[in-house]
Amino acid sequence: MFLVDDILFFPVRSILWIFKEIHYAVEEEQANEADAITAKLSELYMMLETGQMTEAEFEAAEKALLDRLDAIKERADSGEKDEDEMVVIRKRR
Repeated sequence: MFLVDDILFFPVRSILWIFKEIHYAVEEEQANEADAITAKLSELYMMLETGQMTEAEFEAAEKALLDRLDAIKERADSGEKDEDEMVVIRKRR
């Protein structure tokens, strides 16, 4: 009977595995994007210190990068909340 169950549920399990892998890849890409933004912020500070950019240019570029970084963190936080809610729902069943 277990063999029949394994055969019948194989397509569903395979699709779920694929979705989980995609989810992990997206999370990793978001983490890499956050690291890239942090590195770009460091470059901006260096450019400001060396006089390669004005204070106004620096503030505009910094604001844009910080806004992107905040958006990434909000998506990550909301994703964690969604996962926590799913665990609670699964435990209720």
